[in-house]
Amino acid sequence: MNVSTHPQPLIIPRSEHSISRAAISANALKVLYRLKEAGYEAFLVGGAVRDLLLGITPKDFDVATNALPDDMRRLFRNCRLIGRRFRLAHVHFGNEIIEVATFRAAAAPEREEGDDPEADPSDALPVEDSEERAVDHRGRILRDNIYGTIDEDVWRRDFGANALYYNVEDFSVWDFVGGVADIRERRLKMIGDPEARYREDPVRMLRAVRFAAKLDFSIESSTEEPLGRLAHLLDGVPPARLFDETLKLFLSGFGAKAYRLLRRYGLFEHLFPRSAAAFVLTPYAYAQEMLEIGLVNTDERVIADKAVTPTFLFAVLLWGAVLREMNEQGAGHAPDLAQLLQACDAVLKAQQSRVAIPRRFAVPMRELLMLQPRFNRRAGVKSLSLLQHPRFRAAYDFLLLRAQVGAADPELAQWWTHIQTIPQEERVALVQARPAEAAAVDGAPPAAGRRRRRRRRGGAAPK
Repeated sequence: MNVSTHPQPLIIPRSEHSISRAAISANALKVLYRLKEAGYEAFLVGGAVRDLLLGITPKDFDVATNALPDDMRRLFRNCRLIGRRFRLAHVHFGNEIIEVATFRAAAAPEREEGDDPEADPSDALPVEDSEERAVDHRGRILRDNIYGTIDEDVWRRDFGANALYYNVEDFSVWDFVGGVADIRERRLKMIGDPEARYREDPVRMLRAVRFAAKLDFSIESSTEEPLGRLAHLLDGVPPARLFDETLKLFLSGFGAKAYRLLRRYGLFEHLFPRSAAAFVLTPYAYAQEMLEIGLVNTDERVIADKAVTPTFLFAVLLWGAVLREMNEQGAGHAPDLAQLLQACDAVLKAQQSRVAIPRRFAVPMRELLMLQPRFNRRAGVKSLSLLQHPRFRAAYDFLLLRAQVGAADPELAQWWTHIQTIPQEERVALVQARPAEAAAVDGAPPAAGRRRRRRRRGGAAPK
């Protein structure tokens, strides 16, 4: 995005804003002061400034400066230069990394902690290509290392609320694009022409949803309007980058709201097309209900500072697609484990072209799903071995979700809940007294239970 004029910022003095140095990371302050003492401009920038003005403790502290990456390497022994697309400096302080970016003159896509700066953003050939800058035929920026000044740098940022600069020189806040007003009005407004900015980097559409969900901001009308029309641009984003963004959307404490916004703007089907296709079909509609409940539960865990895992998230996201795949294989009401495994593998393979799921999460996710039929086997001492499986807890939580939406017998869930609370000898006696049972997935609890659910739902039991 070319900007012909260099506007003067609105400079808000320390006496007129709420940011205190006490709320800023000590390591970020070290970086800011060392840059200042070396004669460079140094600003805290972006989401950290926004969050501090909102009274939120920032997760990350990013710095913008006129020092070049090589200057940073000379100033900081603990500095590592990263990135081919966007050259950045990471200054390491134990487990904390302060990311430092040189002011840029071009409209580079924003990069956040968690993005892979080494990844090639596209297989498409650029139509503009130089050592400093490359753009593909869709207008998406592939590489941008043209350095500039602060009043040029501001135009590469996405939303006004994310484009504020905290000046360590006098502790003022510099606002070039009305970001303070946007924060006050709790709105997200794109800097520049929204359609052009989304074409430069389609992930900005997901960022709009994420910030709206996280901050409870509205999306300004001209920023909102292109979302549905341009959702298809996500199909060209590298799947590994979309994996990172998916975790930020769903595992940060506002996943349920983010999901609703993704569906509203037609973005979800470009991330998880097979799941979206299954959700609209009556036999698998309950899988969407499972997802919504699972996201609410995940949000509660994040807020309570409890552990969450991508493994469980992707299991809930893809379960409807797996069930539909089994049905299309002709698996019926009682699919065997081979059919379930085949369906899991087919769905995972297809999903990798949209949101890549690393093997470290895909393998345990498949194990979690493969354990579901084993919950139906409660006869004999061998059935108790399930309690020792490393995926038991996650698989049990998944069973509870299935039971909550009527896709598994509630008595089954109650039985597995109870058996965890009793001594081993009582467990053995309990399973030895039961008749043999067959394994099944979402549709093979006792026939009476299926009839009850048919009457309640007004249709056939889910498969």
